[in-house]
Amino acid sequence: MTTTSPALLRSSFAALRAKGLRARDAAKQLKLSEGEVLAAHVVSQMSPQAAADSLLATVPLRGDWVAILQGLEAVGPVMALTRNEHIVHEKIGVYRNVSAKGPVGLAIGPEIDLRLFLNQWHAGFHVVERGDKGEQHSLQFFDRHGQAVHKVHARAQTSLPALEDLVQRHADPAREVRFEPGRVTPPADRPDSEIDCLGLGDAWSAMHDTHEFFELLKRFQVGRRQALRLMEGVHTRRTPLLAVDWLLNEAAASGLPIMVFVGNPGCIQIHTGAVRRIEPMGPWLNVLDEGFNLHLRGDAVHESWLVTKPTDDGPVTSIELFDESGELIAMFFGERKPGKPELPAWRELAHSLVGGGQPSGPRSGGLASPANPHKEAA
Repeated sequence: MTTTSPALLRSSFAALRAKGLRARDAAKQLKLSEGEVLAAHVVSQMSPQAAADSLLATVPLRGDWVAILQGLEAVGPVMALTRNEHIVHEKIGVYRNVSAKGPVGLAIGPEIDLRLFLNQWHAGFHVVERGDKGEQHSLQFFDRHGQAVHKVHARAQTSLPALEDLVQRHADPAREVRFEPGRVTPPADRPDSEIDCLGLGDAWSAMHDTHEFFELLKRFQVGRRQALRLMEGVHTRRTPLLAVDWLLNEAAASGLPIMVFVGNPGCIQIHTGAVRRIEPMGPWLNVLDEGFNLHLRGDAVHESWLVTKPTDDGPVTSIELFDESGELIAMFFGERKPGKPELPAWRELAHSLVGGGQPSGPRSGGLASPANPHKEAA
């Protein structure tokens, strides 16, 4: 935790926001996590005058995360945001069919589709930010290190009275939220020599469903990127780092529906459908569609893989991106549902990306503009 006084922290954060920095970048410049910044803006811990003058006003929430997300259905359309270090995934829609079994939760709707790992959820806040456009409302959830796992931003169509009612039912204004230094990091890979590669390959070939892959990694105690590398030439192949650029542009040109998975240790958010407007801005590669935005730091992609998994419905193909430290950035699939084979056009597109071959559709022409594309307090 920081030793800076809360009042100084609040004024410093407001000054950085006034310069145009996003909330996450402003917190980083202050050498704090986003969670720590929000904890310094809790209304019940400020004087009335300080609360009235503060850029942010936050209220801690109780840890009944599933009930909170279930209650969002009555709020109407909102923007769901999930990100990791290198990519931001934003979907506008209504939270539906939220459930959980133990620490694993789901939200399954036509727009908002989430996989929740609730043992990583440590704190949540209702956040009101005051600015030139009036008050902006959001619910923001964090892991024990203050790293955001998921955010929900109100939109023009959102029922603010319903949102405020939801907050009142789950508020814990007297709660003192604390975070630990550091961040969640995956365990280091075991040496390749300790991995049963033959067994891994046989088990991979025997899969009946893509969801078995996570158990396969656990059983052989192998990291995801490590497994892709060990199975190179059998179940996986490397692609050029620009494969995602070609993929998105080709999907947009052809109207091919795809699935885009973006996650962090606490949440995976999924888009299913076509993509249309693909725009590069500086190092960012963006999808700027109505109802779906994606912002990827193209220069953070260190490895890109074509991955094939056998299932009872036939092979399922994905393009998977990793950063320099080996952490997964995003996964791309063709649109599909259990019981149906994947789209042949998707498989053809994915395989065309291997070995430097480029599909024939239009390209974004490189990442030229220095602008930062996303405006949310991501």
